[in-house]
Amino acid sequence: TPFPAVICVSVNDAIVHGIPGRTPLRRGDLVSVDCGAVLDGWTGDAAVSFTVGPGRPGDRRLVEAGERALAAGIAAAVPGARVGDIAHAIGRTGREAGYGIPDGFGGHGIGRRMHEAPDVPNEGRPGRGMRLRHGMVLAIEPMLLAGGRDDFRHDPDGWTLRTTDGSRATHSEHTVAITDSGPRVLTLP
Repeated sequence: TPFPAVICVSVNDAIVHGIPGRTPLRRGDLVSVDCGAVLDGWTGDAAVSFTVGPGRPGDRRLVEAGERALAAGIAAAVPGARVGDIAHAIGRTGREAGYGIPDGFGGHGIGRRMHEAPDVPNEGRPGRGMRLRHGMVLAIEPMLLAGGRDDFRHDPDGWTLRTTDGSRATHSEHTVAITDSGPRVLTLP
């Protein structure tokens, strides 16, 4: 089934692919907004997490760890490296901070379409996978689970993924070009 909205809005224990609805956000909610756009035939994808007001204790640490994992993944996106190097950088950052990482979900190649090869996992072994080369473009998107567990469930809507323990989740994403002069983030404001 096609995604029934324009953006994904995942709140509190929703990890990704939350379908926006009429429920108002409340003070203390942890929110991830994921959106894509097409411009002149090229696609971009980005996500950001934030709290409504101060949030719960630990929310800021969770969001910052997600941003550090994203930065580590971006730093690993250089020509000659491999997809596994990105996955390892993200996974190491998230695990060292004590967070869970949902298996089977992560980033992807991006260009004329939203989802292209290769898959870019959020955890993996360095030196494995497709070799990165100048001109490739990837959507790098760590997802971290505050409870430290990796398991998740799908909502009945068929889209929203939630933590099974009810803990909060964060999702950060940028579209990144691999260039000979280093990674170039294409989705900065």
